Amino acid sequence: MSVQESQESPEPAREAQDPREAATQATRSLQGLSTELTARVPQLLEAMRSVGTGLELHSTLDRICETAAELADARYAAIGVVDTDGPGLSDFVTFGLGPEQAKRIGRRPDGKRGLLGALISHSDTVRLSDLTKDPRSAGFPAHHPPMKTFLGVPIRVQGEIFGNLYLAEKKGGGEFNDYDVHMVRVLATEAGIAIGNARLYEAATQRERWIDGSVAVTTALLSGGDADDALAVVAEQARHLADSAAGIVMLPAEEGGMEIVAVSADDPATSLGLVVPAESPIVVKLLQGEPVFVEDASTDPRMISRLTSPYGPCMMLPLHSGGRVLGALVTPRARGKRPFTEAERTLATQFASQAALALMMAEAQRDRERLAVFEDRDRIARDLHDLVIQRLFATGMMLEGAQRRSIVPEVRDGVGKAVDELDVTIQEIRTAIFALQQGPAEAPAGLRTRVLREINMAAVPLGFKPAHRFVGPLDAAVGELVGKNLIAALREALSNAFRHAYASRIEVVVDSTVSLADGRPGVRLEVADDGVGIPEGGRRSGLRNLRRRAESLGGSSWYGPGIGEDGGGTALVWEAPL
Repeated sequence: MSVQESQESPEPAREAQDPREAATQATRSLQGLSTELTARVPQLLEAMRSVGTGLELHSTLDRICETAAELADARYAAIGVVDTDGPGLSDFVTFGLGPEQAKRIGRRPDGKRGLLGALISHSDTVRLSDLTKDPRSAGFPAHHPPMKTFLGVPIRVQGEIFGNLYLAEKKGGGEFNDYDVHMVRVLATEAGIAIGNARLYEAATQRERWIDGSVAVTTALLSGGDADDALAVVAEQARHLADSAAGIVMLPAEEGGMEIVAVSADDPATSLGLVVPAESPIVVKLLQGEPVFVEDASTDPRMISRLTSPYGPCMMLPLHSGGRVLGALVTPRARGKRPFTEAERTLATQFASQAALALMMAEAQRDRERLAVFEDRDRIARDLHDLVIQRLFATGMMLEGAQRRSIVPEVRDGVGKAVDELDVTIQEIRTAIFALQQGPAEAPAGLRTRVLREINMAAVPLGFKPAHRFVGPLDAAVGELVGKNLIAALREALSNAFRHAYASRIEVVVDSTVSLADGRPGVRLEVADDGVGIPEGGRRSGLRNLRRRAESLGGSSWYGPGIGEDGGGTALVWEAPL
């Protein structure tokens, strides 16, 4: 076997030294060598200048590979980055392989076996005339190009092994010589300096991005806008910052477990509204305030949800603050993607803590606003009871007296009808007073009653009571989950009509006998008004919320012309399968 390995003794572990001193020591080995090597010094200096250009880490690694290949006249070059969290390689950057060729080869080496694994364990300079005959070689995968000559040089960053620089297939059929070894070792020293700078820059940039993301989340949560929109911002920012396939926010569900309430992904409708059961080991840990890190979500036995099959590495972080777990933040990457580094885990955990604190502050702010609303409702209810009803009652008594004294039949009939209308009005006002004084925890179970309650509550700020019509057996046909979302959609639609439509007439229809577009039985909510309609370029956050709620249940939502003159106003339709 013709194997030639460099005879340099392994370099002992050494303390971090000044980068200039390291480069000087590496360059001293060039003194006294042949004119051939001296003639290549300008090429080496140009290579060192090229390697030190730029601060982005992966671009720096690509540039080192290309420069080393040109310097040693090699066909192929690669850098294997040693994994700091365990044996093997965390990254493998190549030069000389085209995209199609790399795709045919498939998964890149992990450095846990073969010659690459041996070089990680013993970081020495290695030179081989035929790597296929080396006993440490484990062979090549299918579609891999043939390689014989080989040169491997360690790359140190501040005295610690960062990885190895590999060169293969000397052009012209020759072998890597002593000159190549000296030149590549000097380049590797300069590469270590460049990589150290790039890593510092990347770490600083990464921290800056996560801080900016935390600021954006805090601003969104405390802006006083829609809560669903704020949670969507949390999911979107987490997905962007973690470079993940999705960003998911889960909150504790009423029936136990955790419900997915906000999703940033290519297809969010498939997971929005899904409840991960309380018996899930992941949910148990999250509710205890413990983060969970998964290497492969598609195969981990703790992941019992059907949605985890497309995902690989995954971070699941509790949103806890002040001893309370408010929810959880999930950032999964696609299968086959690189795992999360320790730095990414730390930054994501800090981001989750900041988001949880902002959630608590937003919740306190909403509680204050809710208390103010309840106090205002109490005042309105008292005024209605003490002033309006008493005056209406007195007016009715006066009309009844006038009716008895009247001798004209038509007048008596007209006054009698007016008295009846006053009685109906008093009953409706009393119903509105009851709705105003009723707390959220006192909501009746029946869907029909809950719909009526929302309509009566909306009558106070609107100044009139929306008309309503029920079709079909609502309470018997519509389940709790669909009913809860239908009430939320009705509340959103009536709120939009009050705040934006300036309507004088609203009609609410709830029909549990409809058939959806795909033939399934469903329930449909329609809220139509005669207001100003939806302006071009206006906000659509409420409409997006309605659509997300419907799609999470397998339904849909849309809007069209209203009930005003010539189709004026807006008719909003929300439907879901039973």
